[in-house]
Amino acid sequence: ILDRYDRKLPFGPWVRGIAAKLLLNHRRKIGRSRVHYCDEEVLGRIDDGFRAFARIPADTFDESLDALRDCMARLTGPQRESIVLHYEHGLHCKQIAERLGIGFEAVKKHLQRGRAQLHRCLQGKIPTEDVA
Repeated sequence: ILDRYDRKLPFGPWVRGIAAKLLLNHRRKIGRSRVHYCDEEVLGRIDDGFRAFARIPADTFDESLDALRDCMARLTGPQRESIVLHYEHGLHCKQIAERLGIGFEAVKKHLQRGRAQLHRCLQGKIPTEDVA
C-alpha cells in the first residue's frame, strides 16, 4: 500500500485516511448495533483530533526526510556512522564496533546519544500540537 503514496502529498492525512477507512470497514463488519463504546460525543472528539493532526506542519514525507537529513548532519561523526550502520545497513553493535575499530560499549553510547540528539533536533524542526 505504501507504494501508492504520492510523496508530494502530506503523509499524515494519507495514512490517517487509511486508518479511518479500516475503522469504518471494521464497524460495518461487526454491525453498528454492536458498537456501544463510541457515542456521538466520542466520535466528534476523534474527528476533532484528526483535523488537528492534519494541521501539523512538516507532514509531507519530503519535509520530514529533509528535517531528518539536517539533524543527521548535526551528529558527531561516530554517532552518525553508528546510526547509519545500525539503521540503514542493519548491523548489530558488535559488527559496528568491528567495522569502526571501537569498543562494543562505545557503539552503544554513540547510538544512545545519537538517538537522543536526533529526537531533540527533530522536536525543534517538526513542532506538534496538543490534539486532545
